[in-house]
Formats: sequence, structure tokens, C-alpha cells
Amino acid sequence: MEHTPQSSLAGAQDATLASDAVPTRGDEVGADGHRPTHVELVRIGVGFTLSAIACAIPWVALSSIILPRVLESIDPASKESMLGIINAAGSVVALLSNVIFGSLSDHTRSRFGKRSPWIIVGGILAGLSIGALAFTQSQIMIIVLWCLSQVGYNMMLAPYVATMSDRVPEKFRGTISGFYGAGIAVGQTLGSFIGARLLGCGEAGIFAGWMMGLVIFASIGIIVVAIWPRERPSTDEGTTRLDAKAIIEGFRPPRHAPDFYFALAGRTLMMAGYWMINTYQLFIAQDYVFAGDPQATLKAASTIATMAVITLVVSLIAAVGAGPITDRIGRRKLPVALASCLFALGALMPLLFRSATGMYLFAGIAGFGYGVYNAIDQALNVSVLPNPDEAGKDLGILNLANTLSTVLGALLTSVTVIIVKSMMNTTSTPEVAYSVVFVTSIIIVLIAAGLIMRIRSIK
Repeated sequence: MEHTPQSSLAGAQDATLASDAVPTRGDEVGADGHRPTHVELVRIGVGFTLSAIACAIPWVALSSIILPRVLESIDPASKESMLGIINAAGSVVALLSNVIFGSLSDHTRSRFGKRSPWIIVGGILAGLSIGALAFTQSQIMIIVLWCLSQVGYNMMLAPYVATMSDRVPEKFRGTISGFYGAGIAVGQTLGSFIGARLLGCGEAGIFAGWMMGLVIFASIGIIVVAIWPRERPSTDEGTTRLDAKAIIEGFRPPRHAPDFYFALAGRTLMMAGYWMINTYQLFIAQDYVFAGDPQATLKAASTIATMAVITLVVSLIAAVGAGPITDRIGRRKLPVALASCLFALGALMPLLFRSATGMYLFAGIAGFGYGVYNAIDQALNVSVLPNPDEAGKDLGILNLANTLSTVLGALLTSVTVIIVKSMMNTTSTPEVAYSVVFVTSIIIVLIAAGLIMRIRSIK
């Protein structure tokens, strides 16, 4: 899931403050009032890491490589605009779904817990929708099925992310978030590598990509719930109103929580800069790096595969190391801001070197920054939650950063390319269009770093 997916992953008070039901909570006690054992923490960490890897692989492979290639085969002249439309439509659906299902999971009362049922059902729905994409060439049906997959993915994601607030004590959030970030980093880079390899296999590879998404998404929710310590029944939490009004209230943002909104805006812009490049990496490699080369598609696939390996190594090192370090030094804000700046530096490389080397430098520098960012940002987001008893709802709102950033990133890139093509009166994509894309990405990522530094309630 930015994974990868489009979708997503989110975070003025400490999320372990006392509720009425639990008079005291130390930093080794979760918001649910339970003090997890070492073995339980390991199981939670393994579940988060495995899910991050598993969801990110197909989401990145499909959204960044397979889907763009399918759209290019349908209509080369409109490939950028269609990709932007599909991502925008899917992200709006994801935005609504994330908040709705986050709120619904807060209100769910069952003997299986309030998060687990949604995680399982959402994964199955996402998998079936992705699998169905293998059997259509209709642009309308692609949009419909992509949106349906976003419903399922966010039905799984919203309660999944809220579990970190529920069950992981503040003392260990940086470490768990670090392994979660490492999983995202590994999954996204493996997704790029696998997607590039599948692209080289032609139509059979594209079909295999959709089937990979079906199997992974349909099974991952079940697997993760089985790995985690069993969620405690939520039937003893008291009845809550579960009607249309309650759902609408799920969209009510928290009041008097400026740090919450700085985190939301900062992540939105940071991830928009990321998706501006990542979603269009196939087209960037084809139409910018290897422009005019008759072997552009094959060279692009090879370059993306190599970038994936580079990113995998550096982001894994960054993610595994950053989480425990921030737990030890007790800081979240500054490392997140510096990671954003490092990503911006990496995005400068293809501007200075319009070649495969420039893209490899981007993969190394930006990949390291993104790895650090993913390792810490989730812990930062949980720490700025105003009310742990509404974690699902508020994290759903913070997850707007994932959906809004996908919309913003896709629209900025597609609109930039369309405007430049119109100004130059051409149907092919000129190289200068992606130069503007890189500059825009750098600017908004630096703004994101400034917003994160405005947070006051945490270091």
C-alpha cells in the first residue's frame, strides 16, 4: 500500500495520554491500555514490516510501470493525461474511503476487534479489483476498477495504520515505524525492479503483474492479522452510534491542533514531490533520459531496474538505522525535515546530468532521504494525534496526505507536460517538460521541510 500504492501511510499531543477507561499510561503502555511483551512487539513489528513490503511491491510495479505501459498501448498521445486522470480519480476515492473506514473502525464492536475485520475484507476487495484489470482495455473500466481497488486498499489501510496508535507504546514507536519504513522502502524498490522486469516480458509480463497484485492484496490482510497478537475484542468498549451522522462526523477535523495540520501539509507536499517523479519514472526515462533513442523503452526498463537496486540498498540502510536512532535521541521533527531536503538534493541530479548516471544519483541520494523519511514520519504523525480514542478518524485525515499527494503529484506532472506540448505544438513529449517537473518537485519538497519545522509539540 504507495506503496505504495496510491494510496497510503500517516501521524499535538502524545498518543499515549490517558483515556477515561485507562487512568494511567506510561510510555511502555499502548493507547489500548495493554503493556505488550517483547514477543508481542516483535510480532507487531514483523506484521507491519511484511505488510509494508507486500503492499508496496505490486502497488509501485502496477501504478508506476505496468499501468502507464497499458495506457501507452491504448493511446500514446494521451498517455500522460490519462495517467493523471486515473490517479486523480483514484485518489479522490481513496481520500473518502480512508476517512470513512478509519471512522467506521473506531466505532466497530466485535469479538474479533475493531480493526482486524476491516483489514481482511479490504485486502480481498483490493485484490479482486486489481486482478480484474488484466481483462480490460477500456479506459472507462480501468478508471472504475482502479477506484474500486482504492476502496479496498484504504478499507485495509486506515484501520491498519490506526493499529500503531492503538497497540504500540510511545517508547517503541520510532523503532516499529523504522521497520515499517524499511518495509516500504524495500517494497517500493522491489516493485520498481519487478515492474521493469515484467515490462521486458511483453504482454505476458503485464498480465503476470495484475495477477501478482490479485494474490498479494487478497492474502496480505489475512496473513498480517494472523502474525499480530490477536486483537482484543472491542465489545467491552461500550456501544457507539454507527449511522450516517457518525460517518459524516468522521470527516470532522480536530480543532485547536496546529501541529496536526503542519504534519498533514508537510507530508502532502513531500509525497507530492515524490509522486511527481515516481509515478512518471517510465515516461521520464523514455522521453527525457533516452529521448530519440529507438531502444528507449528497453533502456528505460533496464535503468529503472538498476535504480531499484540502488534505492533498495540505501533506503534499507536509512530506514533500519533511522528509527532506533530517533528513539534514542528523542527527536522526530528535525530528521524528517532533513530527509526532505536530501530528497530534494537527489531530484536535482537528473537536471544536472540528463543521463542514466543522473537517474542513478537520484536513486541513491533521494532514495536515502526517502528511506529516512519513511522511517520516522509515521512515528511523528502518531505523536501529533490530538485524541488517541479517535486515532482511526484522525489518522484517516492524516492519510489525506497520501491521497492528496498522489492527486497533486500526478496533476502537476501531467499538466506540466500537457502545457509544454501545447506551447511547442507537438504530440510527442519534449525533454524540457520533465526539466520543469524536476524543478517543481524540488521546490514543493523544500516547502514541506519548512512546514515540518513549524511543529512545536515535539522535538
